[in-house]
Amino acid sequence: MSRVLVIEDDERIRTSMRLALEDEGYLVDDAGSGEEGVTRFTDRRPDLVLIDIMLPGMDGFETCRSLRRLSTVPVIMVTARSDTHDVVAGLEAGADDYVTKPFVAKELAARIRALLRRSRTDDATSPVLTFGDVEIVPEAGSVRRGGEEVHCTRTEFHLLRELAANAGKVLTREQLLERVWGYDYFGDGRLVDVHVRRLRTKVEADPANPRHILTVRGMGYKLAD
Repeated sequence: MSRVLVIEDDERIRTSMRLALEDEGYLVDDAGSGEEGVTRFTDRRPDLVLIDIMLPGMDGFETCRSLRRLSTVPVIMVTARSDTHDVVAGLEAGADDYVTKPFVAKELAARIRALLRRSRTDDATSPVLTFGDVEIVPEAGSVRRGGEEVHCTRTEFHLLRELAANAGKVLTREQLLERVWGYDYFGDGRLVDVHVRRLRTKVEADPANPRHILTVRGMGYKLAD
């Protein structure tokens, strides 16, 4: 059984989320603050974390950044607003996805299943991929640039691997959502855009003028060697 950590300060919402996820078969731990959530994370080592953005004290963004310094575990941000600022800020903090309150429990469970399924994908037989001075080693789940290790979240790693495995081909946002996030009928193109921007800061010499991860206007993205 997969373990999920819910970090939410509203006790009523926290309880409803816990009960809904337990009904879906998950083991659930919860915390009422970011500080408690980080402590609970180190103690319990969950498979996935849900973080409310509007937490007292350490907010959801800082909580996510703190977890990212510890682990690449999948993180879903929970927000009461779907405006671009909150969504982008959450993703820039290292989250893999977001959901907006009020949400449908079944959709949340589907997103969790998709992220967990992807995080357990066996990459042992996938070939090493290279472009420029970047090397992607699926077996080790690692990315190196100029021989130096590049820290990537699981989502960033899977996105870069997908682009590199289809070098020269244009992949639409919809295709990337399906292949990287595992989403078909739901998903947000902003997930792709923000993660591409984060990847460029890690593998491009000049992220503002990328040579490898290219935008194809009106279509999507492609990787050039």
